[in-house]
Amino acid sequence: MGDFAGLTAIVTGGASGIGASTAKMLQSRGAKVTVLDLRRSENPIEGITYLVCDIQSREDVNRSVEESAAIMGGIDIVVNNAGIGAIGDVAEGDDEEWRRVLDINVVGAARVSAAALPFLRKSQHAALVNVSSVVAISGFPQRAIYSASKGAVYALTLAMASDHVKDGIRINCVLPGTTDTPWVARLLESADDRVATEKSLKVRQPMGRLVKSEEVAFAICYLASPLAGSTTGTALNVDGGVSGLRLPPS
Repeated sequence: MGDFAGLTAIVTGGASGIGASTAKMLQSRGAKVTVLDLRRSENPIEGITYLVCDIQSREDVNRSVEESAAIMGGIDIVVNNAGIGAIGDVAEGDDEEWRRVLDINVVGAARVSAAALPFLRKSQHAALVNVSSVVAISGFPQRAIYSASKGAVYALTLAMASDHVKDGIRINCVLPGTTDTPWVARLLESADDRVATEKSLKVRQPMGRLVKSEEVAFAICYLASPLAGSTTGTALNVDGGVSGLRLPPS
């Protein structure tokens, strides 16, 4: 597919996981891509530009977005993927953890979006995709802070879509289930019983497996593609059936 031919995209958190898969897929379908990430990619893809950017810093974000636009000749697509996880109930996280998770997952996406708006307004195919999570709409145990942040990303998506539809900017989000990413790998490594923990993560998804990062990337690319020109204010679930299926216990 060449639906992104001639278009430019920035992907935050694109050095690994869902972001890396998305950057690779966008490029394979014709886009020029710049990745913004706090860490350098261990497996950089030829032709993709990688910039070190701390999305907790508005100055850093503004500089990186402007540099991206200068390198690529504009910005048509923004994928707000950068984020961090958190484990525990509402009493376990201290104020600093609440601030950090919300600042990165929610305010970070807002910073990048705000910096990119002047460029998106000039595009004929402007699209922005936020990466939320199924925890935004389904109650998962031991995910209080993370769920609050991803619920805010979902709400932010709808608000932004309403604000900028007259600007010709389509804004949507994806709601992935538990995905096979480096964060989940670290979660399993720190578990007391890795086998049992991995099994529980898979069993709670009706398809019986973790979501693949490429599957989330495909959904992101659908929402970002000019071929989805009438899709805005939409949340697309990529969750192995968690949010919609109610299967009897096996």
